[in-house]
Amino acid sequence: MYRPYLPALALTLTICLPGFISLSSAEEVLTEQRFRQLHKQLQPADDELWRTIPWRTSLLDAQRRAITEKKPIFIWAMDGHPLGCT
Repeated sequence: MYRPYLPALALTLTICLPGFISLSSAEEVLTEQRFRQLHKQLQPADDELWRTIPWRTSLLDAQRRAITEKKPIFIWAMDGHPLGCT
């Protein structure tokens, strides 16, 4: 019986397995110092353009402000898992 998922599984293992094996080596252990260094590097700058937008977490507050300032509302919404937006 032909199983169409077997070639895809074999390819996935071929690609991913070396990465999993290399992660277990001692030289790739994440130390607290390395974590702090990476965390600092990954933080967005304070002058990033999106940080200048007056974001609102309440739709009603945003609606009131939009009416008083006569501006539109931009809604950013998603559902599902944050690492795999659906």
